[in-house]
Amino acid sequence: MTLLHNPVVRGFAPDPSMIRVGDWYYVATSSFEWFPTIPIHRSRDLAHWEYAGHVRGAVPGNSLAGVPDSGGIWAPSLSWDGERFWMVYAIVRSVGTPYFDLDVWITTATDVDGAWTEPRRVASHGFDPALFHHKGRLWLVNMQTDHRPGGRRFDGIVLTELDRDTLAPVGETHLLLQHDQLIEGPKLLERDGWFYLLLAEGGTGTAHGVRVARSRSLTGPYALDSLSLLTSRDDLSQPLQKAGHGELLTTPRGDWFLSHLASRPIKTEYGPHCTLGRETAIQAVVWDPDGWPRLRQGGWHPDVDVRVDDAEEPATSRPQAGPVPAAAAQADGLSWPWSTLRGYADPSWADTTSRPGWIRLRGRHGPESLWEQSLLAQRITEHHAEVEVTLQAQPRTFTQAAGLILWYDTVSYLTLDLTWAEPHGELQRGQQWHCTGRTVLSLLAHDADGSQQVEVRDVEPGAALTLGATIDGATARFWTLQNGQRQSMGSELDFSHLSDDYGSRLRFTGAFAGIHARDLVDRTFTADFTGWRLICQE
Repeated sequence: MTLLHNPVVRGFAPDPSMIRVGDWYYVATSSFEWFPTIPIHRSRDLAHWEYAGHVRGAVPGNSLAGVPDSGGIWAPSLSWDGERFWMVYAIVRSVGTPYFDLDVWITTATDVDGAWTEPRRVASHGFDPALFHHKGRLWLVNMQTDHRPGGRRFDGIVLTELDRDTLAPVGETHLLLQHDQLIEGPKLLERDGWFYLLLAEGGTGTAHGVRVARSRSLTGPYALDSLSLLTSRDDLSQPLQKAGHGELLTTPRGDWFLSHLASRPIKTEYGPHCTLGRETAIQAVVWDPDGWPRLRQGGWHPDVDVRVDDAEEPATSRPQAGPVPAAAAQADGLSWPWSTLRGYADPSWADTTSRPGWIRLRGRHGPESLWEQSLLAQRITEHHAEVEVTLQAQPRTFTQAAGLILWYDTVSYLTLDLTWAEPHGELQRGQQWHCTGRTVLSLLAHDADGSQQVEVRDVEPGAALTLGATIDGATARFWTLQNGQRQSMGSELDFSHLSDDYGSRLRFTGAFAGIHARDLVDRTFTADFTGWRLICQE
């Protein structure tokens, strides 16, 4: 017997699509505007998970340039037809508008970390597509949207058969179910002569949940269960909130489990905020006498600790918090756990060979760009974390900067940057090429109200500097390391703004810690980084 501890994939791992192939369990999660695209983890016992690869080439042209915050790849669905893996997903290019401006793509592979076929576009009714393999036939299940005035943006679940070879539609599209509540994220399975439709209900915030419908016919009509299978919407004291977006799978022994997303909120003066984003969790499921799935523990609230009766003994114990090593760049992206924003079509801005043991970043756009940021970052996986890195660079104008960044999106970020400033007592007057100026550390906090200059401190030009930040729940404090001693930089900052719940815009990702560089004029400025250390503790 093994006890799994939720979330099993921690920190920004939303919309899990979990399957079993032989002795391995696999889960794919949304990547949104981040690369590598569609991370995949694997496990032999549902409790201990490791990174297994990602879907290389998921984005045509390897670029999501211009895609808005929280756009990009939504809710990929992973399946297995007995011979190969299938992945279907939507690339969403408009957020918060009646038109999602999306395309749905399918790609396949014989190994999750191998070569995926070039994606092919299929019928694109909406986001959250999934595939159902049934008796040699291939079906695409999806939600549909109605952008018209008076229409419902979430207007029901549809099913289309696809030709397995060409992926062209076969016959008509079937409307399976419409519901007064918001429903999305459909997944299909067959059991005991019933077709079951798992649905994400209530939106992906605190009202989220999993609802089930069923039919004797694949093409419907489907009748909804009177109860939710999973939700935490009725109890804000539950440690796992926003529970929803589920998928059922079986163990080799025939036990049933439900994968789902959930969040771990922290208390703030603004209410609960989820800085770690939405994460992957698992619940045990049984079937009631009427043939409906129910949580094994009873009720519909998610458990943090879940017993897995038939799990094998794990090869290693549960990973403990510790240093995360820097990783080298790859031709098609970056080695996990590094991620970057909106593409890696041009890898020349991240160089790991010119100075062994260092990562050299060449500056490009600023931190509010939707196009070409030079940023490498790693997921923050716990509410208590510490990050540090050593930086060496020589900025010669205020348009050049590099440093340590705590990041949610182009609205919410905190930066401690090495940059240039005018001599003391001199006003800001543009480039001022005739001035020698000062080399400074600049601490900035950026949120929906704009940027706040927290502190500026003179430093020695050209010297290597160690920068760090400590995250404690809803707060963050930056510091520098000099002669083995930490010196605080600025005041305690509000880290809760780096969360799904801050502001009025839709936000779906999670907080990262990373390094970045910018050069707004000619992209020749470079900055070298070494000694990266990120420790996250539950």
